[in-house]
Amino acid sequence: MKIFIMGAGGFGIALAVTAQKLGHQLTLWSPFEDEVAQLTTYREHPKLLKGVKIPEEIAVTSSLGGIQEQDLVILATPSFAVRDTARLLSEHISPNTVAACVSKGLESGSCKTISEVLREELPSGKLVMISGPSHAEEVALGFPTTVVAASANREAAELVQDALSGDTLRIYVSDDVLGVELGGALKNVIALAAGLLDGMDGADNTKAALMTRGMAEIARLGVVMGAKSETFAGLSGMGDLIVTCSSMHSRNRRCGILIGKGADPKKAVEEIGKTVEGYSCAKIAWELAQKHGVTMPITEQVYHILYEGKDFKQAVLELMTRPKRHESEMIWLLSR
Repeated sequence: MKIFIMGAGGFGIALAVTAQKLGHQLTLWSPFEDEVAQLTTYREHPKLLKGVKIPEEIAVTSSLGGIQEQDLVILATPSFAVRDTARLLSEHISPNTVAACVSKGLESGSCKTISEVLREELPSGKLVMISGPSHAEEVALGFPTTVVAASANREAAELVQDALSGDTLRIYVSDDVLGVELGGALKNVIALAAGLLDGMDGADNTKAALMTRGMAEIARLGVVMGAKSETFAGLSGMGDLIVTCSSMHSRNRRCGILIGKGADPKKAVEEIGKTVEGYSCAKIAWELAQKHGVTMPITEQVYHILYEGKDFKQAVLELMTRPKRHESEMIWLLSR
């Protein structure tokens, strides 16, 4: 199978290396000529995946020529670059080509999901969103990883499943595109909060509560927006939340740690030096909660900490002294 990956960052390279081992013909694309030259010469990305060699069989290019001949095109860019990348792709891709995307986030300003952006920009009706607990560093090194391929087109999702599944990467399929996307995007907000807690030497009990109740409010928003509640208990929900809140591979957690140690949020993002999706997503999630009338207390406090300078200890106090609730309040209310 011919696979074209747009984005030569950590996850793009990790997918290319993994897919090449399965016998596919891979092309790795970057819009930056200097990055193409570096990857072609050294066959390694020293900043993102140091020590992971890119096989000579993988072509590295800045050209979009030959897209029409590809069986699968995968967008692997930060969420803020998806629209522009998709716009470039739209001039070359066939409507019959399956287009998948591994970007996790929401579009600033519009608050749209990545799949909504792709549907606006691409002619392809075969869109697939890939999400789940999958640090690029571990995927590239062949550690067993499982993710979800979600699409309204079951055939397209199964093509991705068949193409990328092997002895180190296992892919499940889902038709809940919205739920898979929201889980993958909004967990970054909770992961940033988890890092903030770690930076202040918080307790394990507190972090467990943060993660569990964080997922509860993500699911609450998701269901109101039309997603399936069970999706948030799966790989793209709780699975992704666990790994992002607990691993030092997580840029969101590392950013939170810096803030917890006293760094200004904007400067912490700059120090990480890479995309910190949780920072921008906190504002978008807060806006979505207001729009849909959904209570998201943790997300709201994270928003106030990041954008209004609220004291973390005060935020925790307000969370702990909120009015008493039933743990499964949504289910309880519906059953009455």
